[in-house]
Amino acid sequence: MLDDDKVSALLARARREVDDGLLPAVQLAIGLDGEVVVDETFGADPATRFVPFSCTKALVGAALWRLVGDGDLDLTAPVATYVPAFATNDKEGVTVEQVLMHVGGFPTAPLGPGRWETREGRLEAFARWRLTLTPGETFMYHPTAGHWVLAEIIETLAGEPYADAVERLVTAPLGLPRLLGIPRDQQDGILDAVAVGEPPTADEMEEAFGVRVDLAALVPPDVAVGALLTLNAPEARELGVPGGGAVVRAADLARLYQAFLHDPEGLWDPEVLADATGTVRNQLPDLWGTPASRTRGGLVVAGDDGLAHRRGFGRTVSPRAFGHDGAGGQLAFADPETGLSVAYLTNGLDQHLIRQQRRDTAIASLAADLLPT
Repeated sequence: MLDDDKVSALLARARREVDDGLLPAVQLAIGLDGEVVVDETFGADPATRFVPFSCTKALVGAALWRLVGDGDLDLTAPVATYVPAFATNDKEGVTVEQVLMHVGGFPTAPLGPGRWETREGRLEAFARWRLTLTPGETFMYHPTAGHWVLAEIIETLAGEPYADAVERLVTAPLGLPRLLGIPRDQQDGILDAVAVGEPPTADEMEEAFGVRVDLAALVPPDVAVGALLTLNAPEARELGVPGGGAVVRAADLARLYQAFLHDPEGLWDPEVLADATGTVRNQLPDLWGTPASRTRGGLVVAGDDGLAHRRGFGRTVSPRAFGHDGAGGQLAFADPETGLSVAYLTNGLDQHLIRQQRRDTAIASLAADLLPT
C-alpha cells in the first residue's frame, strides 16, 4: 500500500510542469506487487502514448536475455559470430556484451532514414562502420548504433523481424501491447515530441557543473533534438528504432519493470535475469566523471556511491535499483528493495539541461519513496 500523502506530492510535482507551461504533457505510472497502482496523465488524453527514447533499450535487452537463457546467445562472443557483416575495419573482436555496456567503440556510427528501413541497408552500414575508440577501454554512450547491431542479432537468432521477435519473446507473454514497430493503422494517439525551452548559458553550466560550456554553440539546438524528432515520423514508428523508438504508455513501462522484478510468466532464466538487472560490469567514467554502473544486460544500476541521481534514479532509491532513462527526461526503473517500479514520460524535450536534470531528480526521488515510513 502506498502513502496517499506521498502520492499526492508526487502528482502535484508532475502536474506543476504542465501547469507552468514548461512541458506540454506528462504521464506517470507506479507499479507494485505486479500491478500498476498509479496511472496519471496531465496535459493529454489518458490513453495517449509517448516515445520513451532510450527507455526502449530495456525492452530490446529483455529479448536478448531470453535468447541467452535458451542457450542461443553467448554475450562474450564477438558480434561477428552472429552478424558476419560487422567483421570489417577492425571490428571483428567487438563482443556482444561490449555493445550492451556501451564500450563497443563505435558510439556515433551513422545509420538513419534511407538505410535503416531494410535489413540489407543496415548490414551495408555495419560493414562501413569504423571504430573511433578502442573496444572495452572507454565508456561512451552509443545512442542508437549499438542497438541496431543488437536488433540484428535478435533477428538472426529468432528468424523473424526484430520487432516481431520482441513482441513474441517479451511483450505478448506479459500481456502488454506491441511496443516496438507500430503499424501505420495503429498509430492513433501517439503524441509528437517537441522541443521546449532554451539551452542553459555558459554561466549556468559553470555554476551547476564547474565546467564552462556554451552548449548552444557546441551543439546548435536544432541539431541536438533533430535526431530525436525523426522518431515522430510514421515510418520511423512503424520500423521501431531499437535504440529509442518504442511507443508506450507509462503504465506499460511500469508493468514491464514489475515483470523484471517478479517474472510471473517465468520468461527468463533466473541467473540471467539476476545478472542483467543486478551485476555491474562496467564502472568506466562518463564524460562528467560518473562511473557507468552498467550491467551486461543493458541496464544501469543505482549504486551506493551517492551518484544515483546522476543516473536517473533520484536520491531515495536503494543501491540495487535498476533501469534505463531516456532523452528529454524519460524515466523508467525498479527497486528490488521496495518492489516499486516507476515510469515518467513527457513529449517536451527541454533544452535547458540543468532544469531537466533537476526535474528528473525531483520526480524520481518522490516516485521512489511512496511507501509508508
